[in-house]
Amino acid sequence: MLEKNNLAKIRKNVEDCVGKKVILKANKGRKKTTIREGILEEAYPSLFVVRISNQFDSVRRVSYTYSDILTETVEVTICDDQERQTKIS
Repeated sequence: MLEKNNLAKIRKNVEDCVGKKVILKANKGRKKTTIREGILEEAYPSLFVVRISNQFDSVRRVSYTYSDILTETVEVTICDDQERQTKIS
């Protein structure tokens, strides 16, 4: 029961930040982590999509589930301004 409340809270926080710039820190296993910047594009009932563009002008979309945030496989940081950053957990 407690996990459902946490997932609902995480989902609400992500839905409120659609369209904002985010920093993703993803744990890929075996001590490998990737850090990417992108825009939170869409939030669905079970997952959310982030649009990532790199220096070669190619656009890539990655999706993660809300349970990835809950289990700390992915850390999502919202960048409101240059100085203000908020972590979703």
